[in-house]
Amino acid sequence: MGLLQLYVGLFSVASVAAFGVDPAVRISVFQEFSPGEGFSGVTQVQGFHDDTRAFLFQDSSRSVKVPDAAAGRMLQRLRGKSEFTITLTLRQEKLNSGVILSIHHGEQRLLELESSGQKSEVRLHYQSEGQRTHTEIFPYTLADSQWHRVSVSISASHVVLYVDCNKIYERVVAVPLMEIPEDTSFWVGQRNSAHGLFKGVMQDVQILVMPQGYITQCPDLNRTCPTCNDFHGLVQKIMELQDILAKTSSKLSLAEEKMKGLDSCYCERTCLVKGVTYREEQTWSDGWKNCSCSNGTVRCEKILCPLLECPDGTTPAYVTGTCCKECQLMCLFSGQTLVEGQRCAVHDPTAGLCQLFECRDGTMHRVPNTEDCPLLTCAESDQITLTDRCCKVCRGHDFCAEDSICVENSECVNLDAGSSCSCKNGFRPLREDRAYCEDVDECVEARHCCGENTQCVNTAGSFMCICHTGFIRIDDFSCTEHDECASGQHSCDENALCFNTVGGHSCSCKPGYTGNGTDCRALCDGRCLNGGSCSSPNICVCPQGFSGQNCETDIDECSEGLVQCDTHSTCVNLPGWYHCECRDGYHDNEVYTANGEACKDVDECVTGLSTCANDTLCFNLDGGYDCRCRHAHNCTGDCVHRGQVKHSGQIWVLDTDRCSICSCQVSESDAFWVSALRRTFNHTISHHMTKNKTL
Repeated sequence: MGLLQLYVGLFSVASVAAFGVDPAVRISVFQEFSPGEGFSGVTQVQGFHDDTRAFLFQDSSRSVKVPDAAAGRMLQRLRGKSEFTITLTLRQEKLNSGVILSIHHGEQRLLELESSGQKSEVRLHYQSEGQRTHTEIFPYTLADSQWHRVSVSISASHVVLYVDCNKIYERVVAVPLMEIPEDTSFWVGQRNSAHGLFKGVMQDVQILVMPQGYITQCPDLNRTCPTCNDFHGLVQKIMELQDILAKTSSKLSLAEEKMKGLDSCYCERTCLVKGVTYREEQTWSDGWKNCSCSNGTVRCEKILCPLLECPDGTTPAYVTGTCCKECQLMCLFSGQTLVEGQRCAVHDPTAGLCQLFECRDGTMHRVPNTEDCPLLTCAESDQITLTDRCCKVCRGHDFCAEDSICVENSECVNLDAGSSCSCKNGFRPLREDRAYCEDVDECVEARHCCGENTQCVNTAGSFMCICHTGFIRIDDFSCTEHDECASGQHSCDENALCFNTVGGHSCSCKPGYTGNGTDCRALCDGRCLNGGSCSSPNICVCPQGFSGQNCETDIDECSEGLVQCDTHSTCVNLPGWYHCECRDGYHDNEVYTANGEACKDVDECVTGLSTCANDTLCFNLDGGYDCRCRHAHNCTGDCVHRGQVKHSGQIWVLDTDRCSICSCQVSESDAFWVSALRRTFNHTISHHMTKNKTL
């Protein structure tokens, strides 16, 4: 049971792969080389579709031979194969007879596909075992200036011709064998530089090294049963999978052994902040926040400053680089309380003297004045005396440039006699000197002015009003409902109905169409056959030669009188087409005409096709011949059949067809000559193709 399931699974994989086509089995001729570059008589044109390049083959002096390098790559994939498919899309000029592609070595055609517009035939030339060349002829007209999708699929002893997704012919043939020598030539659109010139447009010329390659053109024709080669391939694939499974199991065992040694190791995620790398669970202070690294993510919390109870001789004060106050030694000087590092200047305006003191270790120390004050360029009325230094400064002095304590989200502001910190817009102070500030979340605190149909989104120092889905902006703070259906800004298919909804829209396919609303396809009762396409509800557009609601009916151009064949020919209906075939006794000398007017009488007497005995004379007639006795002589009444003399009245059975009986009898036309030639007799062969069940 397990083996059967594996067969089915592998076949399903093979079928699915047929649609995508493994690049290893696809030989795309126009991707390997471009006939529009460096070849006269070939130009790139608009094709049947826009997905791939199409080329127009014209002129009679062209020579489109695939370069040796590209030909070598393509032929290497085909070498030794007995299963392959030739697929292409073409539009051939009317009455043109030309070769689509030709692979030959010297005068020996290894593989060639030819379309004869003169004789309304498709010919496949190929080589079998023993270097024997075979030709299969399929009566069909491709040269009608119409687009056709063509595929010729060869699977061992089976060959199938599909045209526009219709199976035209299926035959049992000799098994092909692609024994391709190294110096083989590969031509496109001609057999060689002088013969078989194809005229028209070709696109998607491919050789697929796989059976049933026509599925790539017509997925609906997907087969359900594998071929014998498929089965053998599946068995081979099972053996390969068993080998892969054994190797994989061995590698997994080795990997498990190595993983046991990794149990003592572990990987740690880190955090990178301002160029510094922190390890897992490591903590640090970032201004007014305490941060930690958790699973590679930085997590920060605002610092909550403790309530300080400072001992005598100390006082709470801020320290540079910290967020909270700390207890520091203090100094009392001239009624002021100073902390460590603060200075106080004592000015004597009368004498013009100044002494500077600094608080260190709880005691005020005099600071010697070792430098002269800089020369001021401002008027004396604009000169300002400061309390922390002896030198005066001009009004408008930049104190922020000297030493600012303003840190995160805080700006330094110059005053007349010093500087202070001010929080940026959208931030609030974390301490009274405003050196540290935090963002104000206007959305949470309802300090925004976003209107309805919007959502407030907090940003650093501000906020944004985002429109809800399906609404459009009026201004920075309000939005209104958007009617996508009325404005045409919807995603509905042209064959769908658009319904406006609050905040969006919905799509529904119109009656007679199917899909999700954004992609609607016409729905036909049943399906369009023979390459037809469903253009609108229950309306199939049929290809030439077919009719009916679902293109199920082949138009019999012969019986419906749509074709008037010449009197020397008879109309033969073909799937989607017709053919004026010469009647018995006529031939066209390989000159094709649409109405059969090229059919001329065959002179059986001259060509030796008559069966007249040696003692009779052959007279050619229009569409036949007559055997007459020589003047004044009696006829023996004998007949000649396949080089042997059969006597009058003799009956015999064919060696090649035991169910057919032949006899040598007097023909009806002889009755006239009996009376005219004085009762001489003329005998001919009467071949009765009657099936005898007793034989």
